[in-house]
Amino acid sequence: MTLIKSISGIRGTIGGRPGQALTPMDIVSISGAFGMWLQNSGANKKIVIGRDARISGEMVNQLVVGALLSVGVEVVDLGLASTPTVEMAVVDLKAGGGIIITASHNPKNWNALKLLNGKGEFISDQDGKDLLNLVENQDFNYNEVDELGKYSKKEDYLDTHIRHIINLPLVDVKLIEEANFSVAVDAVNSVGGTAIPQLLKAIGVKTIKEVNCIPDGNFAHNPEPLPENIVEISELVKNEKLDLGIIVDPDVDRLAMVCDNGQPFGEEYTLVSVADYVLQNTKGSLAANLSSTMALSEIAEKHGVDFFESAVGEVNVVHEMKKQSAVIGGEGNGGVIYPELHYGRDALVGVALFLTFLAKSKMSSSELRATYPDYKIIKEKIELTEFTDLDSILEQIRRKFIDFPCNTIDGLKINFPDGWVHLRKSNTEPIIRIYAEAKTLEYANDLVMCVKELIKIKQ
Repeated sequence: MTLIKSISGIRGTIGGRPGQALTPMDIVSISGAFGMWLQNSGANKKIVIGRDARISGEMVNQLVVGALLSVGVEVVDLGLASTPTVEMAVVDLKAGGGIIITASHNPKNWNALKLLNGKGEFISDQDGKDLLNLVENQDFNYNEVDELGKYSKKEDYLDTHIRHIINLPLVDVKLIEEANFSVAVDAVNSVGGTAIPQLLKAIGVKTIKEVNCIPDGNFAHNPEPLPENIVEISELVKNEKLDLGIIVDPDVDRLAMVCDNGQPFGEEYTLVSVADYVLQNTKGSLAANLSSTMALSEIAEKHGVDFFESAVGEVNVVHEMKKQSAVIGGEGNGGVIYPELHYGRDALVGVALFLTFLAKSKMSSSELRATYPDYKIIKEKIELTEFTDLDSILEQIRRKFIDFPCNTIDGLKINFPDGWVHLRKSNTEPIIRIYAEAKTLEYANDLVMCVKELIKIKQ
């Protein structure tokens, strides 16, 4: 039983006691408060909602709708929809905000409410605190019968999303069609099972092999697109000699790929390759979060532009991108943010930009991957306990490595001559994340084991 409140939304496991999990009472309270909070902030009364295909999605959806109607909100329901689709719809439909019902990469027993402002972007940390204060104090009234909101459905917005992508100058449908790509798709039985094949057909891909694309919420494997979770599609791509494999998480804001030889392209290198393509054609800087690969700074240097780092979390990356006028950015977990389309992680635009780049390069996906440095990254985690004083632990580790450059804007990142290690509290799970990257797997593992031992000593 878990309930987590952060810049990545309010998420929890389904079932349990109010305040300790994502229960119907929590969902109604948070949704109602959000609708009232938006109105109090001067936003209009329209809110766009959409959900991934989780088993609990329909139940949560009904609770959200009811709560919003009860505070006088006009609800536009996109039905099954990806996170980036909802983000774009908020802007296009001139809504005051949005709610995406998805726990992203978390297992199927989780769900969440991702909250958007009128720009189709995640609400800020301060806005989130103000909202939670409203929830805690229950400082709002539900409307009387003549002042209830209105409800409508708009389940075809994916068509509009795809049309916007096709119209981007850096997406070349004719070139993709001429390349005659063969592509496999693993959508872990969620909304990507509809969205990605529809996009691929629209941009000229004729041979599409679908794996786990029935959006019934029965995730065929752990939904986080890590190498150990994508064995099935890797074997399919290799055995059937396909050009590429595409893997997305349940809400389609993270993109991972498999090369034609069956090897993972590496979710870290999704943004590397897309940034390489965008920066070849557009002047501007590049931004990513602290846990992203060193290869990104090399791509920026290659194109003579600046590279900036932000705290982890889409809202933080977007803030840094706007501040630095970045033309491309994202997160090392396969999240591509292309502001020419919108300020949000979007696997669909990532696919379209990548396939255009692959077609222009006249290389296979494995050959393109070989043009980038082969840094090794390890992603570990440690379960948090109620007695864990993370701030104290990080400060003592920082002192231990005082001779090396450290970044403390989000946990602690220590930069070594040939690698780095980043420790931070997760925004989405009750854990400490430990990421390390180096030129060799052995060195990256040594960095992780070193800080793990230090954490054990300090606990």
